[in-house]
Amino acid sequence: MDGILRRREDLLSLFRIVVGLLFVSHGAAKLFGAFGGRTVTFGAWPSWYAAVIELVAGGAVLLGVGTRVAAVLCSGEMAYAYFFSHQSKALWPIENGGELAAIYCWAFLLIAFFGPGPWTVSRLWQRRRQPAEAIAG
Repeated sequence: MDGILRRREDLLSLFRIVVGLLFVSHGAAKLFGAFGGRTVTFGAWPSWYAAVIELVAGGAVLLGVGTRVAAVLCSGEMAYAYFFSHQSKALWPIENGGELAAIYCWAFLLIAFFGPGPWTVSRLWQRRRQPAEAIAG
């Protein structure tokens, strides 16, 4: 049973990393024109601010730094995108083009609820500090 729980935690980390990387790529495409994306105008509401959230908070989720807070922010951004950009076109996500926003919203909510898993930059920082603190203490 312990092996199953370990694989579950590893899968959670892998899920977080993939979702974070995909989200960061959206922000990079909008801010810098990366990956063939079209850049948004600096300061334009809400697209520029959404791109910054995607890049910065998505990066935090990717790295596992402040993951829960960053994931809630990303989830909220996607909920906003769905209800303000897609919902007015039609009721269902398949009809209004909002599938990606809905999926990201729920994926980030899942990450916020279950946490980052074991593969995080925060955990690496803690491991590096512990030997130094043991020597100093």
